Amino acid sequence: MEFGIVELSRLQFALTAMYHFLFVPLTLGLSVIIAIMETVYVMTNRPVWRQMTKFWGTLFGINFALGVATGITMEFQFGMNWSYFSHYVGDIFGAPLALEGLMAFFLEATFVGLFFFGWDKLSKVGHLTVTWLVAIGSNFSALWILIANGWMQNPVGAEFNPMTMRMEMTDFYAVLFNDVAQAKFVHTVSAGYVTAAVFVLGVSAWYLLRDRHIELARRSITVAAAFGLASAFSVVLLGDESGYSATHSQKMKLAAMEGMWETEPAPASFTVFGFPDQAARETHYAIHVPYVMGLIGTRSLTAEIPGIAQLVEQAETRIESGLVAYDALMHIREQRDNSDPAETARFEAHSADLGFAFLLRKYVDDPREASPEQIAQAAEDTVPRVWPLFWAFRIMVALGFGFIATMIYFFYLASFKGMRFPRPALHLAVWMIPTPWIAAEMGWFVAEFGRQPWTVDGVLPTAMSVSALSMTEVALTLAGFIAFYTVLFIIEMGLMLKYIRKGPFQDVEETDAWVIRHHERLSGRSNADAIAMPAE
Repeated sequence: MEFGIVELSRLQFALTAMYHFLFVPLTLGLSVIIAIMETVYVMTNRPVWRQMTKFWGTLFGINFALGVATGITMEFQFGMNWSYFSHYVGDIFGAPLALEGLMAFFLEATFVGLFFFGWDKLSKVGHLTVTWLVAIGSNFSALWILIANGWMQNPVGAEFNPMTMRMEMTDFYAVLFNDVAQAKFVHTVSAGYVTAAVFVLGVSAWYLLRDRHIELARRSITVAAAFGLASAFSVVLLGDESGYSATHSQKMKLAAMEGMWETEPAPASFTVFGFPDQAARETHYAIHVPYVMGLIGTRSLTAEIPGIAQLVEQAETRIESGLVAYDALMHIREQRDNSDPAETARFEAHSADLGFAFLLRKYVDDPREASPEQIAQAAEDTVPRVWPLFWAFRIMVALGFGFIATMIYFFYLASFKGMRFPRPALHLAVWMIPTPWIAAEMGWFVAEFGRQPWTVDGVLPTAMSVSALSMTEVALTLAGFIAFYTVLFIIEMGLMLKYIRKGPFQDVEETDAWVIRHHERLSGRSNADAIAMPAE
């Protein structure tokens, strides 16, 4: 029954987290794109750039509001569904979340209001400053969230206190500059930039296909292609850095992503395609590229990447070491103020493996009573389900390279072909709009699902982290969240489609109408003909 509660609580958090993450990438990327557009407006004083800033800013505002509404719900879940997690690691995990609210969210929320209502009350430079502060606040918010999440992936700068039975922070600097957290931040932010670039590209292509808002659409594609090209390359390069950091901090996740059942001779190959079979410990019909995984994971041709079988053996050894720490901890707790220095020393010698002993709580109340078979099963539990990780990672990577190719093509057309885009390319851009969200969700899935069975890797198992709730309570709240988020999704899509169909503000569009007519006179052809003209 308790395992059912764990799974249901995981499902609830996964649904709310992945739904919230539908809004985060677009917020991160659009905030920077509109800041770039307003910068060009201030430098050139061309009305079309003001029009672009206000139009894309409206879509940013809709997305931002829904993102806030869904994000607040997630933080409440830590107290509702994951109370032991909050108690056990709250001293560390709570600090970045508090700083996110104090330093980033309030900054972002304050200047969002000035962005929308300050056009006629602030100077051009003053309003531009506000817009950049919105972008900085949005990205700064992501930084603190990913520092908290990065600590769950690689728990540094903290240690367990036997007296309080909690993890306590020992080095804030280590938490702040955690290698995993920094790699996750730059990779996630770059993915958000790609998401916004594809969104702007697709919506602008839709306008061109309908011969509407031609100048706005062409310039928007130019900005999106340049910004998206740099961001797409960054995603791939920074994703490579995430793979390298996983080699040191999350070896099991990396092995599962690769379907690497046995340790291969260095350098390990990369599996492009295959069908992982967890029961048989084999990947069927695998297609390998020699050396690639070794270079990504170790930056060398001589270092090995351990396979799943070897990592399970290591987990069993760590469980046995954790049992020593657990036994010493129980003696320290019994003696309280008169603790034996020998027991304290024994605990400290094995304290790094205490979390592995907690894996046995799934099978017995007192881990010291676990049988050898239960210890072996707990070691097997450290292997996440391989095939979802294997394929989610490959979908993400394939889409990432697709974004690079698309952005190169549109950047070429915008820079060297006079912003004339063939109609098939425009149709492709429209159809591509959902793909960066698919890639982002796959990436988030790999990061979180690949950490199982841990809430905090190597420290706190997920099975121990949940609140003492009944199945009925969790099921009812899950149903409530699904209903509430479905309504929010309908509202979000309705508002987005409404304002996209409506287009830019009419008064600004009329102010810049002479630009459109002037371009048509110079080109000597209709807008539709210019759009459809193939690249020469």
